[in-house]
Amino acid sequence: MARLHIDKVSKIYSGTQRAVDNVSIDIPDGRFIVLVGPSGCGKSTLLRMIAGLETITEGAISIGDRVVNDLDPAERDIAMVFQNYALYPHMKVYDNMAYGLRNRRVAKDEIDRRVREAARTLELAELLERRPRELSGGQRQRVAMGRAIVRNPEAFLFDEPLSNLDAKLRGHMRVEIKHLQRTLGITSVYVTHDQLEAMTLADTLVVMNAGKVEQVGAPLDVYERPASLFVAGFIGAPPMNLLPLSALGDDGQLGLRDAAVATIGFRPEDVAVGENGVADGLRLTLVIEAVEPVGAESYLHGKVNGEGVVARVAGRSPSSEGDAVSIAVPASRLHAFSTAGRRLDDWRGEPAPANGGNGKAARQPAL
Repeated sequence: MARLHIDKVSKIYSGTQRAVDNVSIDIPDGRFIVLVGPSGCGKSTLLRMIAGLETITEGAISIGDRVVNDLDPAERDIAMVFQNYALYPHMKVYDNMAYGLRNRRVAKDEIDRRVREAARTLELAELLERRPRELSGGQRQRVAMGRAIVRNPEAFLFDEPLSNLDAKLRGHMRVEIKHLQRTLGITSVYVTHDQLEAMTLADTLVVMNAGKVEQVGAPLDVYERPASLFVAGFIGAPPMNLLPLSALGDDGQLGLRDAAVATIGFRPEDVAVGENGVADGLRLTLVIEAVEPVGAESYLHGKVNGEGVVARVAGRSPSSEGDAVSIAVPASRLHAFSTAGRRLDDWRGEPAPANGGNGKAARQPAL
């Protein structure tokens, strides 16, 4: 196991095009770090630079106490798991897992011990004599992970390993990967565009956009306190509702004291539907355009003064398309962003009283 340190790393492909732009991340020994962002944000390029599959234009990457910029991939003592499994189709599971060790001239008895131990850990012991074509997608991915485990590497690198699996199997494999990493305690860097994977797997989440790091933090901290409009709109399904001040009508109810506020955000689960108001917060009218039932809850999709808003409600909603319903959001669940798209804190002064100024405190919704 090893600490990974990424110091002001950039990747420039041609001219001034920066696929990765001045990224610095410290990854402590044994931690599970997830790089998440949309396609083309630079996350896979950064992973490939850690692996030695891409050259580093600027900055330095250290694994343990070694700067590895000029080391070949084989010299970095890391193992990578790819989305396409990269298994040899003519080899049995045992031989696929043993292949790297044989290339390193590890003793035969030691190879056998490591392969069988990894196979037991990954529940592959009964499949060692099969070939990849005889395995399911999940089993193939476990073989790919087993091939990485037997090397006892300093770090694991995962490049969207679950993207080829169906939704049910992805959920199962997320649990397996998390359990495996906890059991082995190996420093891991995982790349995905799937925010559910990112939120459930990560000890620390690194959100990337256009080659830069937007935010680093524990998954729930990133969700609860997004540092930018981009993070607010990317993390969460559905994403945060983001409304310009012009869509809020009388912003006196918010008690704004920071003139830099340009956008107000709130999560769908923080919306109370059918409330006349809250003691301290936001009150709006939502015109429903669609109701999306998803089992234990429903999502109301609609417009507030022409801007899209989604509200989550428990169970089946009695509302239907075309209804205009009152919604309320407590002040404690509101987020403010500047014209530059950055989070603002301490942005509220004294709010206007709810219920038309009659001084009565509205019922606080159960959120």
